This record gives sequence, structure tokens and C-alpha cells, in this order.
Amino acid sequence: MNRNALAIALSLVLAAPLAASLPHAAVAGSKAAMSTGDVVDGAMASADHETLVAAVKAAGLVDTLKGRGPFTVFAPTDAAFEALPAGTVDTLLQPQNKAKLGSVLTYHVVPGKVDATTLAGQIQAGNGSARLTTVEGEALVARLDGSTVTLTDAQGNTARVTAADVMQSNGVIHVIDTVLMP
Repeated sequence: MNRNALAIALSLVLAAPLAASLPHAAVAGSKAAMSTGDVVDGAMASADHETLVAAVKAAGLVDTLKGRGPFTVFAPTDAAFEALPAGTVDTLLQPQNKAKLGSVLTYHVVPGKVDATTLAGQIQAGNGSARLTTVEGEALVARLDGSTVTLTDAQGNTARVTAADVMQSNGVIHVIDTVLMP
């Protein structure tokens, strides 16, 4: 499958569920349309990202992520945060753990705009995997599992991209089903 066909297939599979969870992102054809808001506004518009938004605020990252960018945000859902061991989120949200929370959150952000087409090309060029260096400094490894993009973190945990290409004014959001850890 060539790069463009792969990207279109990924977009068809992934874009529609995200449009339902992010009201500011309308679906135009197979891809989510550009929002007038930034990546923070996009997350705030989603009923499935309340924990992520609270964490971004607690870590003091709102102004950074509202910046010029561009940013690629792999946004874990509330269900992803709920799947963490009991007490993890509450512990991370405590003021004394602000640095650790910031590290976890910036591990979900890649500099630049990496949309589905670009990511598919990187995976193909990397013979089945692509290393994405996060703002936190550690790498995520992207692969394809059928038509689903997966991300593997430094701990060996794997997240699935459940919705892709929510274009924002300063980047792109891809929704994931697992919180990644540096």
C-alpha cells in the first residue's frame, strides 16, 4: 500500500470517532477540518479529555500549548487516565509533583505538525516503525497494527490512536487510548 493510500485509510478509520468527541472539529470528507482554536481549545472542547485539560492546567502548560507551535498532541482520553493504577492521577495533580506531571504531559507532545499522512510516511520510510522525539526529550515508537497506529513508550506500554487529524490553529491532535510514560 502506498503512503497516500495508507494515510487515506488511516483517516477514514480514525477521523469520524474524534469528530463526535471534539465538537469544534467538523469532519470534511475523510479528515477532520481545521478548528479556529489551538490544541488546548481542542482538548477543552472534548467531553472525553477533562482529565487531560485539568492536568495541563495543573502543570502550568496552558500558555505553552497555546503558543505558536506547531505541536502534535497525542491526547489520552479520560478512560485512559482512569486505567492508570489507583491514585496515580491524584498523586500527579498534587503541587509537589508538578515537574513529574509536566514530564508525563510533554511526553505526549511532539514538536511540529505530524498528521496521519506524515506519520504513515515516516512509518513506511522506517521499514515499519518511526521514532518520534517528544518535547519531554524521550522517544515514542510509532507502528502500524493493521490500519491502527500504535505508539510504544519508554516503559513498553502501547497506546492505540483511536482518532486522528484533528487540525487546530497551532497543530494537530490525535486521540489515544493509553497514558504514555517516559
